[in-house]
Amino acid sequence: MGTNSNNNTTLQDLARLAGVSVSTVSRALNDEPVISTKTKQRVWALAREHNYPFRHYMPAAPIGAEGSIAIVTPHVRGRPVPLTHPFFLELIAQIGEAARARDCDFVVSHISPAGYDDLVHAVTTSRASGVIFLGQGTLHDQLNQLAMTKERFVVWGAHIAGQRYCSVGSDNILGGRRATLHLTRMGRKRIMFLGGSDPEASQRRRGYLDGVAESRLEADPALIVSVEFELEAAEAAVARLIHEGVTFDGIVASSDLIALGAIRALRRSGLTVPGDVSVVGYDDMLLSRLSTPTLSTIRQDTAEAGRLLVSRVLDFSPDHSPVHLPTDLIVRESCGG
Repeated sequence: MGTNSNNNTTLQDLARLAGVSVSTVSRALNDEPVISTKTKQRVWALAREHNYPFRHYMPAAPIGAEGSIAIVTPHVRGRPVPLTHPFFLELIAQIGEAARARDCDFVVSHISPAGYDDLVHAVTTSRASGVIFLGQGTLHDQLNQLAMTKERFVVWGAHIAGQRYCSVGSDNILGGRRATLHLTRMGRKRIMFLGGSDPEASQRRRGYLDGVAESRLEADPALIVSVEFELEAAEAAVARLIHEGVTFDGIVASSDLIALGAIRALRRSGLTVPGDVSVVGYDDMLLSRLSTPTLSTIRQDTAEAGRLLVSRVLDFSPDHSPVHLPTDLIVRESCGG
């Protein structure tokens, strides 16, 4: 229904389905400002649903693209995830490489959803083939609600109980546990955890606690320190604890950036890494290989992540099962062994 004899939807079909004129459909597909956002959303949704190749129809579209993907970053603690974060820059680059391998374009959206209406806006006001959300932020329930629609999207981030949408992410609990057990095997007894409130950090903290318990060490609440993504926040938190006389000989950080901030505070306080304190990060960013000392870390395979995120959007299916990427412990100088 709504297709011609070649099983390809036409402009006339879209006009009939949308209840508007052919010229209105044409202008909507070209994103002309004279057409209301509501009408564009309806036409674009019908075009996607009926496999109308409107990317090729629009003269403003990049030449030869087989599709497009929009990348969106939700809010964390009331503000957008910063695109300047080195890990997200590396992940976006790998998404771009994977998209290029599929002859597909991508854009980074200015939208940063803070609620369900924002999520709907992100997936319906774009002519993209689908949307990749870089993290859930605090929108797990709203993403579950969005999963009940026909919109194409996938999330980079943690798998959360009761999840109805597809996510791609590393095994955060296992990664946190591996980092902690490595430090305990090296004889570290007072191991600090540095991480934020996002789902990934929360799961890495749980893995840290599992590793502490498995090593028959006592989990000291004073050593579980809340810091968000910023290097400066981690540096300030560690400097404060040193000033207060809190003792520790190991750090498990929920990101490489946090680990590098901690190392800076340690060195400014006259402590050596790894002599006095061993440090393990999480991500294996390029910076971790260039720092002094080089940073031991839990590796996330961003190249594979980019490939899976792109394929899950372009080859969309009713299967919303999460994808867990393997985690590898990369031992460098900051652990001492």
